[in-house]
Amino acid sequence: AGAGSPRVLRAALTAPSPQDWEQRQEEDTLLIERILLLVRNVLHIPPDPTEEQGVDGDASVHDRVLWALHISGMDDLLKFLASAQVEQQWALHVLEIISLMFRDQSPEELAALGQGQVAAEHGEDTRELESLRQRELAEKRARALQRPSRHSRFGGSYVLQGLKAIGDRDVVFHKGLHNVSA
Repeated sequence: AGAGSPRVLRAALTAPSPQDWEQRQEEDTLLIERILLLVRNVLHIPPDPTEEQGVDGDASVHDRVLWALHISGMDDLLKFLASAQVEQQWALHVLEIISLMFRDQSPEELAALGQGQVAAEHGEDTRELESLRQRELAEKRARALQRPSRHSRFGGSYVLQGLKAIGDRDVVFHKGLHNVSA
């Protein structure tokens, strides 16, 4: 299965423009369903160990079909069909195709593959955050050293006892403290 075949199928699937989804003809609907069934049936073909006697690490026929689907962009179209609200009628076909895509993979392998990337990204993010934190602390220390020492202009508030203000309250006097002995 060369990359050209999935391109033709993808072109046939995308022929009706997205604006015409409501006005899709019966032939277009049948064509889309037949293409999805064809992709499903191709992926459903079981592996033949006698035919696939390659070198260890060689891509199987199933892997090459998946690669051709990826190169043609059919996988993106399948993701669109799976997530578009107006395309819910194809959800089961797309789900079956995706299930067949992962047929030869064990859940442990898939989880380990994702964890390796996540751990590498997490380690890189941690190092980047730590370097940003160190740079921020250094800038904070530099700003603290450059700041001139300033004296507060607030000298205090005093209540003058024995001197009444309006309403029989004591007078409050605000004075800047310039000379401590005064």
